[in-house]
Amino acid sequence: MVVDDDTTVRDVVRRYLEHAGYEVELAGDGEQALRLMAEHEPDIVVLDLMLPGIDGLEVCRRVRERGSTPVVMLTALGEEEDRIAGLQIGADDYVTKPFSPRELALRVTSVLRRARRFYEPRTVRDGNLVLDVAAHTATLDDMPLQLTTREFDLLAFFIGNAGKAFGRTELLERVWGWQFGDQSTVTVHVRRLREKIEQDPAKPKRLSTVWGVGYRYDKCSID
Repeated sequence: MVVDDDTTVRDVVRRYLEHAGYEVELAGDGEQALRLMAEHEPDIVVLDLMLPGIDGLEVCRRVRERGSTPVVMLTALGEEEDRIAGLQIGADDYVTKPFSPRELALRVTSVLRRARRFYEPRTVRDGNLVLDVAAHTATLDDMPLQLTTREFDLLAFFIGNAGKAFGRTELLERVWGWQFGDQSTVTVHVRRLREKIEQDPAKPKRLSTVWGVGYRYDKCSID
């Protein structure tokens, strides 16, 4: 689903995505998008933040409340605060306007690949934190954790590489698959993970900051 109030943008994005093999549904505002999503859940949402009526941030928030449907945001070049807000809400990726429709199509494919990719059935465990990689679910103290696709991938990567420090650039490349990008994306996702897995996010015991390097995951349990 492509949500944008600019008919030209919608048409161009639709043509590129259809050329890439996707079926595309269009919405011109947030209210229409939410109504259509209630009728049939899209596999991914390409969402402009600046929408009339219900804005893109609110649409993203409601999409995230409904489940884990991936969201790729469209933002203007100078809207850094809105972009960070969208990532905090749970958007999986973003593209800044003006953008290359071809790049957007590649970003959509990348996000969908990560959301649908095949995992060998296995469980990743750290004490009371358990990730079922095959089912793409996570629990903490046997309670379900609501993680976005990116958050799950990042957490699985950290646990699978516990004890090793990774810089933001390396995490963007290895988890996001980006050769370049805004490093604040990693910062936002780490902050959100801490809010969900740490008893005290201000004093993390699992997901630590390594000053001058990046982040390191330290297991709370001994295998």
